[in-house]
Amino acid sequence: MDERKIEIEPTKIGVTVPAPSAPETAAEATEAKPKRKSALREYVEAIGIAVLLALVIRTFVVQAFTIPSGSMMDTLLVGDYILVNKFLFGAELPFTDWRMPGLRDPHRGDIIVFKYPQDEKRDFIKRIIGTPGDSIQIRGRQVYVNGTPLVEPYTKFADGARAVQDGYCGYSYGCQPTTVPPDSYFVMGDNRDNSQDSRYWGFVKRDKIKGKAFLTYWSWDGDHYWLRWWRLAHYIP
Repeated sequence: MDERKIEIEPTKIGVTVPAPSAPETAAEATEAKPKRKSALREYVEAIGIAVLLALVIRTFVVQAFTIPSGSMMDTLLVGDYILVNKFLFGAELPFTDWRMPGLRDPHRGDIIVFKYPQDEKRDFIKRIIGTPGDSIQIRGRQVYVNGTPLVEPYTKFADGARAVQDGYCGYSYGCQPTTVPPDSYFVMGDNRDNSQDSRYWGFVKRDKIKGKAFLTYWSWDGDHYWLRWWRLAHYIP
């Protein structure tokens, strides 16, 4: 019987098999982790986002204004700081003549901020008296809208002012029945004896209206150097 020799590979004894090397050193492992932003960069990014949000809100939603004159007394006082709703009538897109769609058109009685027609770099605030198509006439201290006397409990007249006869009118607009043009508004200050308004320079175009005043959030009496605390968070109807 043939005998086949089977060679058996001798078992390797005492040979140490090295363990797989670590995929990365401690230094390499540290570098592989996402780098943490520096505190300065985090502050800069947070400030940038806050500024961007403030600009968006100021441009399209709400803008703050201060009252520098007494033309709207006693509804608004000198030193009042107010908020104006810009999206209600549709905010103007920056650097364009386009406006966003508004929720509604301005109504009679709304207190609005608008670009002064004779100098659009200045902002004025008045109350809407006449809307497009209305007939406005002023006789003495009485305003007539479409032939009906307008009830205005908010008006103020100068103390000691000479009596105004019913038939007297020294204004450029409104002495005779005056129709408000399309897309325009007739505005007046509540302090009738101390207000430059539509009686003198005409109408406000719809696209020049910035928004409706709705809140007095701060009020400072500059004459007496004190806070009018009772006017804080005062809603403007």
